Amino acid sequence: MSVELNGIAHIQLTVNDPDRCVPFWEKLCHFLEMKTLIKGEGIIYCIGSRTGILVRGAPPDKRDKRFDQETAGLHHFCFRAREREHVDAIHDFVMAELPEANMIHGPEEGGFAPGYYSILFEDPDGIRVEVNHVPGRGHLDRGGRLGPDGEGPSDGMDRDGLGGSGRQGG
Repeated sequence: MSVELNGIAHIQLTVNDPDRCVPFWEKLCHFLEMKTLIKGEGIIYCIGSRTGILVRGAPPDKRDKRFDQETAGLHHFCFRAREREHVDAIHDFVMAELPEANMIHGPEEGGFAPGYYSILFEDPDGIRVEVNHVPGRGHLDRGGRLGPDGEGPSDGMDRDGLGGSGRQGG
């Protein structure tokens, strides 16, 4: 037996600079139609849009390392937008209302799935957040790698998308 999940219930992030990161995340979550459930010194937990984001300050004696996506742990996470225009709206909000964000790339087409469209930015601690829109079922849809008559799994990926042939042994 297998089980199909209903998404990710919540994500908890630990930050070094809660004085900057907690307000940043609360503002972003509110724009994403989430509501604050918990708010205290060095902590925020917002829920809605079928998920939850908890941001908590690291203990003061453990705040000596900046987030590094190349070490073990979180690389980045990606919110899935319902519409391509929502990616643009979130980009505009981040640029106008969250000046402490570091925009890695604005709205752009990508090669990761048919119709992939995304933005990528960092919070004040350097935690990377992506927002994307993929029409239909993406790789699971007709014409996608894992859809009917698709190529099957890729043997790798790079900045330009998925590479390599997937069908092995026919």
